[in-house]
Amino acid sequence: MKKKFVLFVLFILPLVAYLFFATGANHFIVLPTVTPNIPELKTSWKTQDAMPARLSGKITILSFVGDDLWNHRGNFFTLHQKIYKPYQSFKDFQFVWIAPIGSEVQVSKLLQALNALSDNHRYRAVFASQSDIDQYYESLHLVGSLDEHHGSPLVFIVDKKCNLRGRKGKSKKGEIEYKEGYNTQSAAELHNDMTDDVKIILAEYRSALKKNNAQRKV
Repeated sequence: MKKKFVLFVLFILPLVAYLFFATGANHFIVLPTVTPNIPELKTSWKTQDAMPARLSGKITILSFVGDDLWNHRGNFFTLHQKIYKPYQSFKDFQFVWIAPIGSEVQVSKLLQALNALSDNHRYRAVFASQSDIDQYYESLHLVGSLDEHHGSPLVFIVDKKCNLRGRKGKSKKGEIEYKEGYNTQSAAELHNDMTDDVKIILAEYRSALKKNNAQRKV
């Protein structure tokens, strides 16, 4: 009992205090699950580097980039600056793009452009047929839909256990919120809502890691 109390005081209380004061009054202390256990990426999907891509074991920013992604490169640059660069040092953090077959040149061109801003080694791109992309998106059970290019301006947070996380239920202020994705067309939304929510989920895993390390020592 004493060991558990020590662990609680050392790790859980500081986490709760940090999240309460670091996030806005309308946000959540623990980021809710919007869709549990989303499907893993298909092993048959090719990647930009011929290496397998997986969601499991990683904190993922998941994007459906569409077959016209170069036309929306400004959105990707904003997301890169607001979310990728501040958290790229977190070793289990990754960006995954699901792109239609045929958009390989656009993906390569955009990745090169992003690499000029900062090292893009945390980016993964997978290529699938349009029908596979549509089916995979439907399996996420979201309110929104893909556009005619099989893409979306929204990006999604997926945790290490393949749960799609966002805002669902009552916030700390007691208001009902629902946010399944974050709009890359809005720099303000990325800077405020998404930054807060990424901080929350990364803090969850940092706390779990510290707790596991402490338990080994106690």
